[in-house]
Amino acid sequence: MPVHRFGFTRLRAFTTVAAVLLAVVSLPRATPAATAAAPDVPPRGSAHMGMGVVAHDGQDGAPTGRTAWTEGVDVSSHQGDVPWSTLWDSGIKWAYAKATEGTYYKNPYYTQQYNGSYDIGMIRGAYHFATPDRTSGAAQADYFVDNGGAWSRDGMTLPGVLDIEWNPYGDACYGKSQSAMVSWIRDFLDQYRERTGRHAVIYTATNWWKQCTGNHAGFAADNPLWIARYASTAGELPAGWDFYTMWQYTSTGPTVEDHDLFNGTVDRVRALALG
Repeated sequence: MPVHRFGFTRLRAFTTVAAVLLAVVSLPRATPAATAAAPDVPPRGSAHMGMGVVAHDGQDGAPTGRTAWTEGVDVSSHQGDVPWSTLWDSGIKWAYAKATEGTYYKNPYYTQQYNGSYDIGMIRGAYHFATPDRTSGAAQADYFVDNGGAWSRDGMTLPGVLDIEWNPYGDACYGKSQSAMVSWIRDFLDQYRERTGRHAVIYTATNWWKQCTGNHAGFAADNPLWIARYASTAGELPAGWDFYTMWQYTSTGPTVEDHDLFNGTVDRVRALALG
């Protein structure tokens, strides 16, 4: 006569299920501390000039004796609509507005910022936040020129700026070797020159430039330098440049936070605009 094992089988199944449930309950749970430890990555498009300067280089004092310099500002979407008349009345004579990032983002406040500064009498220009891990330098230069980064010889339009600095979205050097980064930058600059007839300005920080390009000296002959350093002096410059054209010296200035100094009088700002 066959022996029925139904009761034994059901007991074994029940035991197995209970063991699985116990294992699940016993798994370690994420604590608030562990969750807080995860790095905060900002949304794509939110990057702006100097976003990583304080975290990587710190800040120490402010420049003094500014009679030989001309004050300016740089703005992006996080400033929203900018009160240009307030800035003009405080002595600001030039401005840059973020136009684009990568090949995926256009500043929604760009028209108010770019045209508003011009309308009040400022000499103004546009900048592009580079994301070399996404698309080629040439592709990003084209996107920039096509979406606000063009140039005209009207004495009021400054050459476009390549903002190349610490990656706020991941690896500081965008996953590129030093030689690959230099090639990417050259690709952007060559295409910008081809499209506009002007050499773009390079905005960067010396420590990033050393880390991610190996302190490459090959761009200084043609491309003006906009140095980022929040201190009483601009400090050491990247290799090849004997002087800076512009200096972003703070991200905590009045009205729009990011303030800059042009290395010369307003006539020199206009000379750069004319080319």
